[in-house]
Amino acid sequence: MRDLKTLLAKATPARSGDELAGIAAESAEERARAQMELAGVPLRRFLDEPVIPYEDDEVTRLVLDSHDSTAFAPIAHLTVGDFREWLLDEETTGERIAAISTGVTPEMAAAVSKIMRAQDLITAGAKPRVVTRFRDTIGLPGRLSTRLQPNHPTDDPRGIAASVIDGLLHANGDAVIGVNPASDDVATVERLLRMLDRVRETLEIPTQICVLAHVTTQMRALARGAPLDLVFQSIAGTEAANRAFGIDVRMLDDACAAVLDLKRGQNVMYFETGQGSALSANAHHGVDQQTCEARAYAVARRYRPLLVNTVVGFIGPEYLFDGKQIARAGLEDHFCGKLLGLPMGCDVCYTNHAEADQDDMDSLLTLLGVAGCNYIMGVPGADDIMLNYQSTSFHDALYLRSLLKLRPAPEFEAWLERMGIAGGGLRLRTPHTLPAPFARAIEAAG
Repeated sequence: MRDLKTLLAKATPARSGDELAGIAAESAEERARAQMELAGVPLRRFLDEPVIPYEDDEVTRLVLDSHDSTAFAPIAHLTVGDFREWLLDEETTGERIAAISTGVTPEMAAAVSKIMRAQDLITAGAKPRVVTRFRDTIGLPGRLSTRLQPNHPTDDPRGIAASVIDGLLHANGDAVIGVNPASDDVATVERLLRMLDRVRETLEIPTQICVLAHVTTQMRALARGAPLDLVFQSIAGTEAANRAFGIDVRMLDDACAAVLDLKRGQNVMYFETGQGSALSANAHHGVDQQTCEARAYAVARRYRPLLVNTVVGFIGPEYLFDGKQIARAGLEDHFCGKLLGLPMGCDVCYTNHAEADQDDMDSLLTLLGVAGCNYIMGVPGADDIMLNYQSTSFHDALYLRSLLKLRPAPEFEAWLERMGIAGGGLRLRTPHTLPAPFARAIEAAG
């Protein structure tokens, strides 16, 4: 009988990162045999055999110390294969999945995903709805939100504000208006936070703002009185990988407590993840990249975040080689995150040196819409000119909402109608000139 770490790696659908790490199955036959063996593994075994030793890794300690045995009890007798059947059973509702989520470890979630086809991941991922709230409500049935991502290569406030207005006029931005700053210094972060907050207040937008700097920079900006809504941080699934990000659990605890002290809401954190981050930091301990990714979700759920998303193809083809691997990873990440009780979104994206194109992203975008993804990215022209990667555009969100009869967050939808941006059924109204409130918002940006 193989150890769980090896078995999980061999059972993983093909991806370049695990091949790079030297832990992947060497043939389709070996992979199929490993998946068959994995299907017979009792779920209880994952509690007894951590893939990274308890004493060596704080993420392992977090997973095991926070495990909810009461929530686990209804599925404790199942094998991985039985668990798949339970998840796909028509009598297993989203509510039943939500009830057992705190009893599911990341390794259990990763294991069951490895023996699922794409349609299984979509079917099971669509069942639970994870709803979070700040100024608006994200994740309700029949809704699809977007992060408006107005990045600028020089952090120019007016350039960022112009992209914000463009996105709002295309009904984007109800999940968050979030800028990746080109510079991580506290003065830049504070300036951008104040600018975004002025735009938000000028237009009375029921959404959140965020500047996606390192958590320590955001905390310094908060100490200087900056209007910080959400604390952002990229996270990974091992202690060593999180150290490479310059963080640990205690640092995230302190940041979360600082923002909760503002008493503006209970869902105040925003996390981004991505398959391959632990491997790229040489911090994977021989664990396959998809299992490492699922372990990152255990870190995220500790904080009841407003938003979590996998930046699925951002790290590059060394980890997810082509459109097929990116699509599979996106569906796995969404399913595993939802199974663990997280409000999952996805940055449907790729780098220009990957064997992928926008047709691949259109396919994954559509699949995630069917799977009940909470939110996607809205990037001007789908081309992030600061981070130099390809994502989804303002128009892509409109496509998905129209195709699947989805609507934005209810508070944001009411604002769109009040501002004359959209009418009944979310039909956009195209103004001949920039409406006066939006012109004032650009002026307010400075």
